[in-house]
Amino acid sequence: MAKDIASGVKAIEVEAERILADARAKADNILLKGKKEARQILAAELPMDEVKASCKEVTQRATKEANAELARLEKKASEISADAGKKVDRLADLIVSIVTGAKSA
Repeated sequence: MAKDIASGVKAIEVEAERILADARAKADNILLKGKKEARQILAAELPMDEVKASCKEVTQRATKEANAELARLEKKASEISADAGKKVDRLADLIVSIVTGAKSA
C-alpha cells in the first residue's frame, strides 16, 4: 500500500513537472513568434519610429501572453501538488487507523 501511495505521489509530481515544461515551451514559442514578427516588421520599408513602436508592442504582447500562460499552468501544477499532499495525508490517516485497529481494511 505504501508503494502505491509513493507511486501515486510520484505520478502526480511527474504530471506537474510535465505541465510546467509545457508551459515553458508554450511561453518560448510565443516569444519566438513575437520575435519573428518583429524581424518581419523591421525588414519592411517603414519609418524607423513606427518600426520601433511596432516591435515594442509585439514584444510586450508576446511577453504578456507567455507570462499569463506560464502563470496559469504554474497554478495548475501547484493545485495538482497540493491535491497530492492531501491524498497522502488521507492515506496516512487511513493506514494509522488500520494499524491501530480503529478501522479495518
